[in-house]
Amino acid sequence: MKTSPARLTFTLLLLASAAAMPAQDQPAAETPPARPRGGFGGPIVLGPDDVRAYPDAPLGFNVRRPGVPAGRLEPFHYDSAVTGTRRLANVYLPPGYSADRKYPVLYLLHGIGGDETEWIRFAQPDALLDNLIAEGQAEPMIIVIPNGRALPDDRAIGNSFAPERAIGFAMFERDLLDHLIPAIEAHYATYTDREHRALAGLSMGGGQTFNFGLGHLDTFAWIGAFSAAPNTRPPAELLPDPAAARAQLKLLYISCGNKDSLISISQGVHTYLKEHNVPHIWNVDDFGHDPAHWGSNLYHFAQRLFR
Repeated sequence: MKTSPARLTFTLLLLASAAAMPAQDQPAAETPPARPRGGFGGPIVLGPDDVRAYPDAPLGFNVRRPGVPAGRLEPFHYDSAVTGTRRLANVYLPPGYSADRKYPVLYLLHGIGGDETEWIRFAQPDALLDNLIAEGQAEPMIIVIPNGRALPDDRAIGNSFAPERAIGFAMFERDLLDHLIPAIEAHYATYTDREHRALAGLSMGGGQTFNFGLGHLDTFAWIGAFSAAPNTRPPAELLPDPAAARAQLKLLYISCGNKDSLISISQGVHTYLKEHNVPHIWNVDDFGHDPAHWGSNLYHFAQRLFR
């Protein structure tokens, strides 16, 4: 994949460890615009493969419905040697959660301007999963929504593009693998094998998902990257051994909107996977870099997990 000037600029700025995304991923917006701001990804050039795999999620897919059993969201604190602090994540437990059975786990990562509340504000994954589970369209699962900025001060404040802030997204790799996952598995009734562990994220979190998920196929078998940002490593670095990916991946789901100026990142990954015969889903809808895209694709991704 050809490296664009914008991608090179961000890679250098963020010390090749994290990257930027359009400013609408800042947490202050209650109703983010439907079009990406800025032009960090360059011009949008669509190819013949850049089409829908699925329709948009139906109206009300993430709205709580009367009579549908509700799971619960709760805070979860864990100690991290990466940051030297006690960190916070949000955890969704499915309706009827019981310590007498085991559950698969989805780790769900936010964008560069967000924190452990962003997915909850943008897509209401608790109501989304409650509805799918009630309809028999998703497996009961635990969802862990962490703060992917592994810094002593991990608040979503200040200039997220500054190298000293953005480096926290790369540092989260060890925080996730060495501290968060073990803490979740010690506290909740979870399976502890890769076949029951998924990783997904939006924008910066989509890039983290590519980097950490494909870089640790011994840990994750289910991977979903929604409108991944330029922190995504080059495809040949993500998957230097396509045969191993073919053997180990249960699902690799990639999505982007056709109005998203960062689409070239995901296009490059899709092209590499196609050339090397690595099975994956490539869903290009009509959204921009926005919550409508992220929520709709979480809806489709969740239905295909752990089955």
